[in-house]
Amino acid sequence: MPPRFVLIGPPGAGKSTIGAMLARRLNISFVDTDKKITARAGKSISDIFVDDGEAAFRSVEKVVVAEELQKDVGVLALGGGAILDAQTQQEIELVKVGGSRVVFLDVSIATAAPRIGFNRNRPLLLGNPRAQWLSLMQARRPIYESLADLVVDTSDQQAEQSVEVIVSTWKAS
Repeated sequence: MPPRFVLIGPPGAGKSTIGAMLARRLNISFVDTDKKITARAGKSISDIFVDDGEAAFRSVEKVVVAEELQKDVGVLALGGGAILDAQTQQEIELVKVGGSRVVFLDVSIATAAPRIGFNRNRPLLLGNPRAQWLSLMQARRPIYESLADLVVDTSDQQAEQSVEVIVSTWKAS
């Protein structure tokens, strides 16, 4: 049985926070693929990028996401760039057929910036973090939107409110 919910979205949208809260609310399990990747690699995502490169990170990410999409996970939060892989997109579409709900957690840059701290080690946000984030979103938004069953803008609401939107929409369907 595939995950009940798959959360996608950019850095700072709240996938980890909202995912954990949603899982607690529904008394189901929660898995964050970024945590699975770091456990498997034995180092942080930033270190993977620096030591091994983005291609190596994406390779591990692809395998971890594919594995987790096949498990009976209640809520699965994907890293922001996981959806860039065409095979991963196909796998997400397949779990939707199996009953998974894909939720795109959208966020404005004004809200994302303080959440993720553009001054922290974010390998894809080096240089000008705001410009990099906007560039990533421009490339990723159409994919997020095409995969999503539900779009929840987390910009102007607390995580609890986002969870409530997801739960009420799910129960209404």
